Amino acid sequence: MSLLYFENAAGRLLEDPAGFLRVVWTGRPRGPHDAQALFTHMQTALQRHGWSRIFIDQRQMLPFSSQEQTWVARHWLPQAVQAGYRHGAVLVSTDVMVRLATAYVTTQVQGLPLVYRSFETEGAAIAWLLQQPMTP
Repeated sequence: MSLLYFENAAGRLLEDPAGFLRVVWTGRPRGPHDAQALFTHMQTALQRHGWSRIFIDQRQMLPFSSQEQTWVARHWLPQAVQAGYRHGAVLVSTDVMVRLATAYVTTQVQGLPLVYRSFETEGAAIAWLLQQPMTP
């Protein structure tokens, strides 16, 4: 059973006993700092546990704003990788705007030791994630 670590309008962050974080984005409108807070808590939780893996459920997610995209790509990703983030399994949204916003962020990892994979089912995403090392 996953434990709730953090929750706000953007989503929930759960600690999975298998050794990874679960991010479940909501479809609720979010304030200008809600996504940043969720991402910041992702990094803190990774550091706290020494984990390197995140499962990201974007099925209900609203698209990132251009400001959110820029902040994640330029600030959060390098810091998260420095904190140990190595593997992200993304359960993709059917919303094309969410997919485009996510593609922008995931293409910014060039040169970073980070691998993102996109999946249509939770089972496939979790199976892949569990094959990756738990620690950096």
